[in-house]
Amino acid sequence: MTIVEPSLPNKEKDMSKWYDEVLSRAELIDIRYGVKGFIVYRPYAMEIIKRIYDAFEKELEKYNHRPALFPVVIPEKMLRKESEHIKGFEGQVFWITHAGYSPLEEKLALRPTSETAIYPMYSLWIKSYKDLPVKIYQSVAVYRYETKATRPLLRGREFLWIETHDVFRNKEEAIRQIEEDSEIFRRITYEELCIPFLHLRREEYDKFAGAVASYAFDCLLPDGRVLQIGTTHYLGTNFAKAFEIIYQDADGQHKHAHQTCFGIGISRLLAALILIHGDEFGLILPFSFAPIQIVIIPIPKKGYDHEKIHNYCLSIEKMLREKGYRVVYDQSKRTPGDKYYYYDMRGVPIRIEVGPKEVDNNMVTLFRRDKRERITIAKEELCTKIEEISEEIKEILRKRAENKLKSNIVEANSLGELLEYVDKKIPIIKVPFCGRRECAEELEGETLGYETRGYVEGEKAEGKYCIICGREAHHIAYLAKAY
Repeated sequence: MTIVEPSLPNKEKDMSKWYDEVLSRAELIDIRYGVKGFIVYRPYAMEIIKRIYDAFEKELEKYNHRPALFPVVIPEKMLRKESEHIKGFEGQVFWITHAGYSPLEEKLALRPTSETAIYPMYSLWIKSYKDLPVKIYQSVAVYRYETKATRPLLRGREFLWIETHDVFRNKEEAIRQIEEDSEIFRRITYEELCIPFLHLRREEYDKFAGAVASYAFDCLLPDGRVLQIGTTHYLGTNFAKAFEIIYQDADGQHKHAHQTCFGIGISRLLAALILIHGDEFGLILPFSFAPIQIVIIPIPKKGYDHEKIHNYCLSIEKMLREKGYRVVYDQSKRTPGDKYYYYDMRGVPIRIEVGPKEVDNNMVTLFRRDKRERITIAKEELCTKIEEISEEIKEILRKRAENKLKSNIVEANSLGELLEYVDKKIPIIKVPFCGRRECAEELEGETLGYETRGYVEGEKAEGKYCIICGREAHHIAYLAKAY
């Protein structure tokens, strides 16, 4: 009997309901763990995440980052070492106060981020300029007591990420690392995951706690809100002074090191991948990140030798496995229609349908999940065609998402114009801005929640004046509602 599933909600009109349905039906996330803000990543989600991790880790290692793992607990005295840093995180810290029946002599924090766990060790390891640069990353979970409403993958109290912590002799080397971080993020997120984003320097009042300068990567979700999916920070010598990371330079002088850190939001990247590319049938995944890249579905016909279809499918499966593809030959008793629904929901990029016509003519019928189109080709052309389609999928997904982002950015040069765009619910609005916190707070109040997300370095505001106070504009600020 065919299973009839209700259609998914309209993603553009009710993103939240669409998202919850897809997380459940595609068996990605289970929210029933019983502790608010903590979720269970089911195998299909973890298989995607594993590939996202792998892509970034390979790229980081290509640029001489080395893997490490630091403890999840941070002593309270270390967390408080850099005063601005603790101010930024203290309200979000999970504290461990007891071990068994005994109170601890010193509270331990579950890492909200790892600067204060890693930098005391750097002060022991780094003594000379010959020890530099240090470029280390770790792939871990971090813990923050989010007080806003939690949403699976988007905002939680435990989330997955990669963080790098790099140390250099001087500012120039550190700034080059910030540029390298941004290029690594662009290469994987934009080119491979096909997620376009805004690369923005955060305002002075919105920097990472303890940083000299912060840069963030914001993508646009279907509900018109932006999601921060990564950040990179120039820390200057602030943490080096707090943690005594001092090296002897070639001239014999002792100097504080310059540092950077880079955070890649793995959980949020999965959310963005689901929400930006998905449609009314479920997930759409880039070929290289799909746990199942190809599914083979036999189409039996009454009166036709089922064994012939089976053997033909086996030969296709063998050929594709030898090429290294992740392929499933679905021999279950479900109807072809049920199978179509199941694999469409999970975003399998290519479906191969095999019936009598394909067997008799040595052909295969391919269904593309991204375009929802079928083509029939000769069996011997299959591997070449799959390689071609895998690249086309990336181009199509990237172009669709980029067009969506660009079409939702407008510029306003007066408060009246800005409020007109706010009334029309335009997601991202560019305005001339002085850079002052007071004007940002007034903007957020006037627009009922649009935040200053930062600015693009090099985007000029010459001859323009702050949309709130009328002072000379320092830059063009991007306003948006955010998660």
